[in-house]
Amino acid sequence: MVRRVAVIGAGNSGLVCIKTCVDEGLEPVCFESSDDIGGLWRYKPERSSIYRSLVVNTSKEMMCYSDFPMPADYPNYMHNSQLLQYFRLYADHFDLLRYIRFQTTIRSVTQRPDFSASGQWDIVTTNGEGEEESHVFDAVMVCSGHYTKPVLPLSDFPGNEKFSGRCLHSLEYKDADAYRGKRAVVVGIGNSGGDIAVEISRSAEKTFLSTRQGSWVMGRMSGNGCPMDMAYVTRLNNVLMLLLPKSLLNWAVERGLNSRYDHRLYGLKPKHRPLINDDLPVRIFQGALVMKPNVKGFTASGVVFEDGTVEENIDTVVFCTGYNGNFPFLPPALSEGPHKELTLYKSVFPPSLSQPTLAVMGVFQTRGPIMPIVEMQARWAVKVFSGLSRLPPKEKMLKVIESERRRNMKRSLLVFLSIPCPRKAALLVDYIPYLDFMAEEVGVRPNVLRLLLSDPVLWVRVFLGPCTPYQYRLTGPGKWAGARQAILTQWERVARPFRTRELPEPESRPSVLFSPWLLVSAGVVTIAVVLSKNDLVPLLQGAARVLDQSKSFLMDFTVWSR
Repeated sequence: MVRRVAVIGAGNSGLVCIKTCVDEGLEPVCFESSDDIGGLWRYKPERSSIYRSLVVNTSKEMMCYSDFPMPADYPNYMHNSQLLQYFRLYADHFDLLRYIRFQTTIRSVTQRPDFSASGQWDIVTTNGEGEEESHVFDAVMVCSGHYTKPVLPLSDFPGNEKFSGRCLHSLEYKDADAYRGKRAVVVGIGNSGGDIAVEISRSAEKTFLSTRQGSWVMGRMSGNGCPMDMAYVTRLNNVLMLLLPKSLLNWAVERGLNSRYDHRLYGLKPKHRPLINDDLPVRIFQGALVMKPNVKGFTASGVVFEDGTVEENIDTVVFCTGYNGNFPFLPPALSEGPHKELTLYKSVFPPSLSQPTLAVMGVFQTRGPIMPIVEMQARWAVKVFSGLSRLPPKEKMLKVIESERRRNMKRSLLVFLSIPCPRKAALLVDYIPYLDFMAEEVGVRPNVLRLLLSDPVLWVRVFLGPCTPYQYRLTGPGKWAGARQAILTQWERVARPFRTRELPEPESRPSVLFSPWLLVSAGVVTIAVVLSKNDLVPLLQGAARVLDQSKSFLMDFTVWSR
């Protein structure tokens, strides 16, 4: 019977793992190498962490822990310091700090000699004075993240050894002060590359952004001014993405993104992949940032690009070229391939272990916020540790891993979800389906059809509204009494930070387009009738409640979006 669980790391993943273990009656001990919580989200100039100005790319209602909404006055896209403060509020509220051993580094995690029977682990740690200590744990949750081993591919570029400028990885970048009046090249157009290039361009004499494939640029704000992820990460959209032709989806996405600015004109048009940045096209438009193709090599003082152009007098090259997702303290047998990366069933469990008592948190890529997925991973993992949820046999897990890798390599559900790289394909998960899979294993997946009949007002928010984390606290183990109210009031918390200036009320509210809503309701009720084996009377009664109460929801939503 699993009792003691080692949690490695006290960042956003480690905190929720501690809390989940406590909820399940387990005894967590968290080992954190620094002197505080927050992990990479705790900015410090003298250590590897985020850069000073970083603002999150997912909105507060989408990325919060499922039973702890962020303060209503927080901005929808917050500065990193406010996210760290949220972690402190969470840790204080659930009394998590007493489970953390700070300034303790993990040296090794190895299976005990009787692992096949006990599933236990030997863990060796060192404290701030360098003293070693040995521990025995029934299970391990790895929460140290995969953004700690940067990839700096200098050897791939001829002439790098004679380049007089400075080369660094984005993990070392802190702020743009050091680039004032200089000429800089940023390599890579992920979210970090776009952000850093924009920031440097405000100080540097000239900034060049080098990209091999380009990127679709998305803003944080949708068309009606609400957070982009709340507008698009919905259960209804997830259904439409599965049903509509892929060619139509590709066309719609390209048309929508190009309506803001022509990606071909701006030198941004890619084959795939999104970038969330509100300022990148503006800096290109102003000439402060220049798009360039992939780097080919270096001269003594410049950078050569694949189109044959050369930019001389370059002072700094910042490589935003990703990370190796390896964990040197884990047994080598768990990793494979040239990069020694973990093979994980559903991005959590190594299938090679005879006892499923080790779980790895946060090693995935998705089109959605990370924190809710990590929380659900933790909830699933402790169920597996406790024997309340069981994994398939090793052979089946390996088949699932390979099948999902092949699917991700081939598919093109949306332009920006195509991942041609095998390593990235292995990490990709679909946001809502992946959450629902784990929620099913835990017993907390929301029953949308049942909600339609029993609580139509809530159903509207759950099915048509954003897929916020509170949905996974409505029922089942870990049910939170405040989940329903949190969902009903989520748009109020979105609007709260904007209410800094009192405005007169309009003479009349804008009209509400009620007919489309009738069609949607009728369609959903029809599906429910076809799928359900229950009596038709309660279905029709539920439909009536949906139609009776839908108008107030639409009025509220219209008031917010006007």
